[in-house]
Amino acid sequence: MDKILVTGGLGFIGSHTVVELQNEGFEVVVIDDLSNSSIDVLHGITSITGKTPIFEKLDLKDKSKVKKFFKAHQDIKGVIHFAASKAVGESVQKPLMYYENNINTLVYVLHEVCNLLEANVIFSSSCTVYGQADVMPITEDAPIKPAESPYGNTKQIGEEIIRDTCNVVQSLKAISLRYFNPIGAHPSAKIGELPIGVPQNLVPFITQTAAGLRDCLSVFGDDYPTADGTCIRDYIHVVDLAKAHVVALQRLLKGQNKSNYETFNVGTGVGSSVLEVIQSFERVTGLSLNYKIAPRREGDVTQAYADTTKANLELGWRAKSTLDDAMKSAWLWEKHIRNL
Repeated sequence: MDKILVTGGLGFIGSHTVVELQNEGFEVVVIDDLSNSSIDVLHGITSITGKTPIFEKLDLKDKSKVKKFFKAHQDIKGVIHFAASKAVGESVQKPLMYYENNINTLVYVLHEVCNLLEANVIFSSSCTVYGQADVMPITEDAPIKPAESPYGNTKQIGEEIIRDTCNVVQSLKAISLRYFNPIGAHPSAKIGELPIGVPQNLVPFITQTAAGLRDCLSVFGDDYPTADGTCIRDYIHVVDLAKAHVVALQRLLKGQNKSNYETFNVGTGVGSSVLEVIQSFERVTGLSLNYKIAPRREGDVTQAYADTTKANLELGWRAKSTLDDAMKSAWLWEKHIRNL
């Protein structure tokens, strides 16, 4: 049974990936500093899988503690690196925090991974690396443009760091998964997105508004050059995304990678506008959502949706859940945590 480290493993995407890894028989070690997650998520994972992953509360910005951790776990066969701050808007306001948290932690982890006998890394990247892409859908060959936000820039820099390291450390194999907009929750409603404070993402804001925690949902801009004037994104169910991480890791463990460093888009290949997401929520729940049009938000691109051909063909993976499926699961999760 291969031991896999998941950093940020109690976060939204991380926790769902831990579930899928355990379902595939991997032994999982989770590192999380609980800065944007809760220890309760560990109980949710255990409830779903019947297995409790090894957990260490650890701040990856502490280089000495990272070193100490890897000395104690030299049998790790792969690392899935999620640990990072992830809100576009917040990154515009707090760039130094994002650079410290997202870049330093990656460097410290890579330092130690390169000392392992098997160095396999899956990096949690993002479609933000493409900036404002010229052509839709976005392929992996699309130019990497200047980032629209410090968050996007940390993902660009992170990919460059991994690629440069792969060029000189022959034992290191890595895949960057450039994913689009993860939404939804596990169908059991035992884990899901759990933003601390005011949500930075659309769907938790929708569900919290419907649950009465927020008076009104703000739609940032209705004057974009799209059919209904609102931004378009590729919304992927988090369980589909989690499974993509497992498939990518297995590719490296089996030596099926074509080069030491690879990139894959992970999305549905379908773009949905903000208003279409709201309509989907209203359709699957029968609720009417209170929303208003607000000014554009700095750092937002007009549209971004994936060409998933490469992931479909080379990883043998494709998204299976619909937007309605994701919105329904997100509402079940919201009702669960609010006892509605």
